[in-house]
Order: sequence, then C-alpha cells, then structure tokens
Amino acid sequence: MRNARVPTDPLPGLTDTSPVARSRVAGYQIEEELRAGGAVRIAGVDEVGRGAWAGPVVVCAAVTDLSPPPELPGRGGRPVRLTDSKLLAPAHREAFAKVLPGWLSCHAIGESSAAEIDEVGMTEALRRASLRALEALPRRPDVVILDGGHDFLKRPWPVRCEIKADQRSVTVAAASVLAKVHRDRLMAALDPGHPAYGFAGNAGYPSPVHQQALAAYGPTAHHRLSWSYLDDLPQWRHLRKHRDPLAGSGQLSLL
Repeated sequence: MRNARVPTDPLPGLTDTSPVARSRVAGYQIEEELRAGGAVRIAGVDEVGRGAWAGPVVVCAAVTDLSPPPELPGRGGRPVRLTDSKLLAPAHREAFAKVLPGWLSCHAIGESSAAEIDEVGMTEALRRASLRALEALPRRPDVVILDGGHDFLKRPWPVRCEIKADQRSVTVAAASVLAKVHRDRLMAALDPGHPAYGFAGNAGYPSPVHQQALAAYGPTAHHRLSWSYLDDLPQWRHLRKHRDPLAGSGQLSLL
C-alpha cells in the first residue's frame, strides 16, 4: 500500500480536532460491503452547485484502490483527514485537491451548464453531468456510490445510494473535494468579468452581494433563468424561463 501521508507543514489555524469532526471522517465501510458482494471497481460520485443561482452543476466520479487516503498535518500532531468537502476549511480542500489526483486510481469531472439546467431541469442535468464523469473514466466501474437517497442515474448503472456518503465513504469524500474545488475555480474565473456579483466568494450561491447585484444589474449569461429568484425581481421577471412539462424535456418558454 502507498504511504498516503502528506509531508508538509501544518496549515495554521485550520485544524478541527473536535469529537464531532473526528466522527465524520470518511472510511471504507461501504466499499468493503460492496467488495464482499463481488464489486472490484467502485466509483464514488458527488456533485456541487445544485442550489446555486449561477454557474454549472459539477460532478466528480472517483475510484480508489482502498489504500489509506491522504492526510494533512494539523496542529498538535493530529492529522486532518478526508471527509465531506463542506466540513473542510478552504485551505484544506485546496491541499487535498493537489494530492488526491495522484493517490486515486482515476477520477473524472462532468458538468452541466446553467443553460442546460434551464433546458432540462436539475435532475436530468445532474444525471447528464454524472454520466459525463463516469463515461470519462478509463474503465467502467462495477458499482457507483451516490451521495443521497435518490438514484438519478438509473439503468444500466448499478448504484448504491447512501445518505451522507461524503462523510462515510472515502471514495465519495474524494469526489466531493475535487468537485467542490473544480467548481470554485470555475466561478472564480468568472469573477473578473462580473465583479459586482462576487462569484469568487460566493461561487454563484445567493449571498447578499450576489442578490444586490442581481437586483441592480439583472442576471448574467451564467445565471439559471429558470430559478424562482427572478420572480422576486420585478424588473427582471420577464427573463424567467419556464419548462413546459407537457412538451417534454428541453422545451422552454418565456412567460
């Protein structure tokens, strides 16, 4: 097995060694159960950006060899261990994102743009982004671990749905971190062209700065125009897009 310890100096002030944090460290229990059932290649899939008002939804599919995951050095000699990206400080997410690609057996990213989300709805857009990530892997996985209780992939993919899988599965936790860092970088790259919206800080989520910019300047080309936030902006409400459920996936109208 590889020595996955990351030999760097501690990241000052960013270590959470509380019992709550330690209890959320991801392990391999789900993967071991799947391997006992005959699965060899197990992909963890996680998404980020589902609730944002702007930008794509991003999915990462990651595959490990079940070796010990990387750890970051923390204060007091206690390591920072891999878990759900939302529970990690930004500096730790970035540090993990540097070492995870070299540790994972393979991984891939899939995206669905704001325009595609408007066209087909979030569930279908999430499925498409996930399929793009999975199909970009060099070898098809035997089973996919999805974070959450809903199988949006459907056939022919064998799926194991698990609530809070990003806190329980090393494979899903790795996917969570890589998806989050990838999307944050995408949104930060949009910031210079749209500085009023604060994309570098809010990643397209509805922060006060973002909401104020929307009220003043309206949505950009990167905003999801089918989202209900436009109903609360009278001067921009005419831009709201609505999908006609009777016309099938992809049919849009401006109401």
